[in-house]
Amino acid sequence: MTTDTFSSKYTGEKAANNANGVDKQQKSGKIREKSIEHILSAAQHEFVINGFKGTTIQAIADRAGLPKANIHYYFKNKDNLIHAVLENILDLWDEVLGDISVDDDPKEVLAHFIRTKVRMSFTHPGPSKLFAMEIIQGAQHLKDYARTYLRKWVREKAKVFELWIEQGKMSKVDPVHLIFLIWSSTQHYADFETQILTIMNRGEYEEEDVEHISEFLCTIIIRGCGIEYP
Repeated sequence: MTTDTFSSKYTGEKAANNANGVDKQQKSGKIREKSIEHILSAAQHEFVINGFKGTTIQAIADRAGLPKANIHYYFKNKDNLIHAVLENILDLWDEVLGDISVDDDPKEVLAHFIRTKVRMSFTHPGPSKLFAMEIIQGAQHLKDYARTYLRKWVREKAKVFELWIEQGKMSKVDPVHLIFLIWSSTQHYADFETQILTIMNRGEYEEEDVEHISEFLCTIIIRGCGIEYP
């Protein structure tokens, strides 16, 4: 075997080994990601049902169908778990409004905001309930978030609303309270699900409810902002 042949063979084997190593890393990464996702889903259920104090790592492990040691492998303690669960919720909600600018159509922005939040109250009621419980109990795990990121987020969106008002695209409404109104009215259908279904004499929400409630809230809120709708 010549030196060139040996070098070529070695290079090929090394490349193959590197490729196998990358594949293994990717596979390991996906397994880790799925495991964490599974654990966080179980933790969310337990926190919603039993609250932070009433939830145990063992209960989360039982719901996830995993040994308790597996939970501790990814999360040191219950505080780490609640923070991770809440972070997932906030990331999910943050994507709803996203980046908006003064060049956007306020009617389209508000309608998207309202409709998406209503949809999430039906498809993801657990996160809304857990977030409400956390806030009612003093936001022990969200104080830093509320004082920094959330406050900044609201101010940024409110500034865009103020510019729309200055341009005559909206009536003079309080932008911050408009955001509060949309949060409260849309999340109400998740947080007070039992009360609403009892009053409506229903066992569960139906798909037609999503459209009906979305349209109702869009009409009331958007027209209240002095914008023609639909």
